[in-house]
Amino acid sequence: MVAIAVLATFAVATPGSGQGQVLLESLFERYLDSLRQQTGIPGLSAVIVRDGRVAWHRGFGQQDAERNVPATPDTPYPIGGLTQTMAAVLLGECTERGLLNIDEPVVRWAPGFPAPSATVRHVLAHASDGTPVGQFRYDETRYAALSDVAQACTREPFHEALAEDVLDRLAMIDSVPGQDLATEENPARLLFEKPALDRYTAVLARVAVPYRVDRNGRASRNDQSPRGLSAADGLVSTAMDLAKFDLALDDGVLLLPETLEVAWSPANFTGTPLPTGLGWFVQTYQGEKLVWHFSRIPDAYSALILKIPSRRLTLIMLANSDGLSTGASLEQGDVTASPFVKIFLRLFL
Repeated sequence: MVAIAVLATFAVATPGSGQGQVLLESLFERYLDSLRQQTGIPGLSAVIVRDGRVAWHRGFGQQDAERNVPATPDTPYPIGGLTQTMAAVLLGECTERGLLNIDEPVVRWAPGFPAPSATVRHVLAHASDGTPVGQFRYDETRYAALSDVAQACTREPFHEALAEDVLDRLAMIDSVPGQDLATEENPARLLFEKPALDRYTAVLARVAVPYRVDRNGRASRNDQSPRGLSAADGLVSTAMDLAKFDLALDDGVLLLPETLEVAWSPANFTGTPLPTGLGWFVQTYQGEKLVWHFSRIPDAYSALILKIPSRRLTLIMLANSDGLSTGASLEQGDVTASPFVKIFLRLFL
C-alpha cells in the first residue's frame, strides 16, 4: 500500500491529465492481475468507465483454462446478484409511470412472502427482516419475489421485460436473460423469436468456464446446472455490456435523476441508515459516496460493480471463480473489505 501511495502521488503530479490517467490505469492493471493470481482466479474481465465513456478495459487469465481461451472484456459470465440492479430499474420505471407504489406490501403480488408487512421498498433494500420489519439482512431468496412485482407492473413475463426494457434498449447484445435459455425444454424460450434465441445460444456457448479454487490456489473445473432468471439472479452479461448499462444510468436514459437519488441513498426504516439503497449498496468512503453491488456464486463465479457518482467513475469486474467476493463478506455491506476495491480506491480517489 505504501508503494501504491507513492506511485499514485507521482501519477497525479505527472504533467497532463492524460499521462497521469494512463499511468494510474497501468498501475491498476498490474496490481489487479497480481491480485487475480494471488486469489487463484483463472479468468477476470474488467472495465473502467469515466466521464461518460469506457476509459479502460482488459481481460486477464483464461475464460477456459483447459482450452487456453483468454478472458476478454467481451467474455460472458453469469452475473448473479448484479441482476438485482436491473430488476430495480424495471421497478423504478414502473414507479415513474405511476404503475407501482413501492410502499405497498409484497404479498399483494407474492402471497407466500414470509414477511406479510414488508413492502416492495423493504425488499429492494434487503430490509424485510425483523419485528417490525426494517432490519438489514441480505437475502436473495426474498429479493427474487420482486419478479412477480415486475411482471405485474410491466404486464410482461420477467424474462421478456428485462430483455426489452434493458438489454435490447441498450444494445447489450452479449447479454442473456437467463442462463437456462439454452435448455430446449425451458418454457421461457417461447417468449422470444428465433433470431433472439439464436443470439442467446451463441452467447451462452461462450460463457466462461466456472472453477473451484482450493486453499492452495489450485483451480478445477466445476460445471454447474444452468441458472434460471429472477429479480435476484440469473442474468448473463459481459463487462462491456455492463458498461453500457452504467452509462445509461448516468445519462438518464433509464431512470430520472430523482429516482436514482432515492435508489442511491441509504434506506432508513428504524432510525439507523442501512448499507443499502433500493437495489444497490450505498456507503461513504473518505467523503465520497460509493454505490455498488456484488455477486458470489460459490465455487463458480463472482462479480462487482462500483460507482463513484461524484467522479463519474465506475469499476466493473467479472470472474470465473468466486475469488472477487470470497473472504470479503460483502453481504455485510462494506465494499472496502475487498482487496480489489481497496487498490482501485487508493489509486483513483
